[in-house]
Amino acid sequence: MFCTECGNELTLMFKSEEGLVPYCKHCDEFRFPRFASAVSMTAFNRAKDKILLAKHKGQEDYILFAGYIKNGETAEKAVSREFKEETKLDAVKFKYMSSRYHEPKNVLMLGYVLIAENGEPTPDFNELDEVKWFTVDDALKVIKKDSIAEAFLKSAIVEIKKL
Repeated sequence: MFCTECGNELTLMFKSEEGLVPYCKHCDEFRFPRFASAVSMTAFNRAKDKILLAKHKGQEDYILFAGYIKNGETAEKAVSREFKEETKLDAVKFKYMSSRYHEPKNVLMLGYVLIAENGEPTPDFNELDEVKWFTVDDALKVIKKDSIAEAFLKSAIVEIKKL
């Protein structure tokens, strides 16, 4: 870990009520970790019996829709914007479920369950190769295994029954 201000290596130092926190000796400052934030959406149709999944460019696995939260944007705005950008469909309603940290990309993923407007999606072919509706059972079979997408999908299936 390195200081985002001066570039020197950080050490872990105890901070009261915080525990071990990265510390920069050069700046004489604690440096709390910084990471990007993104939203992930499990999109159901209005009947709640189909789930919309996507294949990103050059990828073989189906995953959920996701996107980064832009500076100054709320997570809720990012959900509506990203879903519309990637499918050309509107989100009728959505609800926050939970979060997971994705270490390989240093991203905090915020998981949402979403009800999409009726209609056929039009994928953003700049980002996606395919967008397809699946039954709930089939979505569980084709989602990328042992992924955050799979964990969010399983949670969303439980959550959708409450909406």
